[in-house]
Amino acid sequence: MATDVGRWGHSLANVAELLFPCLDAVRPRLLIEIGAYAGDTTRLLLDWAAREPAPARVISIDPAPHEDLEALAADRPQLELDRRRSLEALAELPSADAVIIDGEHNYYTVSAELRLIEQRAGEGALPLLVCHDVGWPHARRDAYYSLESIPAEHRQPASAGVYLHPDDAGYHDGGLSMVSQSQAEQEGGPRNGVLTAVEDFLHGRGGLRFALVPAFFGLGVIWSRDAPYAPELERILTPWDRNPIVARLEANRVLHLANWQVEQARAGWAGVRIGRKDQFLQKLLTARTFALAAAMNRMLHPREEAAFSKDELQRVIDG
Repeated sequence: MATDVGRWGHSLANVAELLFPCLDAVRPRLLIEIGAYAGDTTRLLLDWAAREPAPARVISIDPAPHEDLEALAADRPQLELDRRRSLEALAELPSADAVIIDGEHNYYTVSAELRLIEQRAGEGALPLLVCHDVGWPHARRDAYYSLESIPAEHRQPASAGVYLHPDDAGYHDGGLSMVSQSQAEQEGGPRNGVLTAVEDFLHGRGGLRFALVPAFFGLGVIWSRDAPYAPELERILTPWDRNPIVARLEANRVLHLANWQVEQARAGWAGVRIGRKDQFLQKLLTARTFALAAAMNRMLHPREEAAFSKDELQRVIDG
């Protein structure tokens, strides 16, 4: 994807082979997507919706839409782009048949989104809920696009511009670079992370089923056990639910992704240091003092091999 040059696999589109069979089972007439960014998943949702006998309506909530998402909304009239923050929009939008939750990855926001969706459903069945980032790094660690938008008593101590690594519950000296969001200082603990918010929401709600697919930062699906499509969702998701082989593959993927980022950063700094040294040596090579020192060395030691020379220094610079 053009928006994933580092091949992080950050988009929910990477699990499309599971997402769309679930939507086929539910056949939502209204689908709400929370967090769309550049519209990678949104475009697939629109293509899916257009194939339905009665095209589904898609509403994407994103307060800071990427220019690609803006262009998509202008080009596809069946897409409604809501630029409000999710908690403001959900309080007023109609109840949907399916909701994709992939916006702000913190306990406070996800918990509030789930409660609002439940309230809007009223006496009806809870819609299909698709939650992204229920795996590392945000399963048990809050992320904030804007700290000021979260009440102080509901946010973790956090910093921006840090690195996260799966082997470190705190910040790391390299790894996944988190420049656009503030990250909680520590992983784990109460009221911290997306998966924690989902689990706390599910507590005491025995009529709901939750499947967790541990791939591409974690896919979580919540549905009512009484829904007419429940048996089909069981058939689709049960083989993937907390699958230990998939979980090991994802753990291996994020470890190597973080380590690759570490090596890239080290290589970048090494290149900067080498460049600085080369600049210094090039200046030395052209300096009159160097020529004078080389001449004096030849005068003082005419029968000995020169301790240094312009040719030798040039070979060092050229590598």
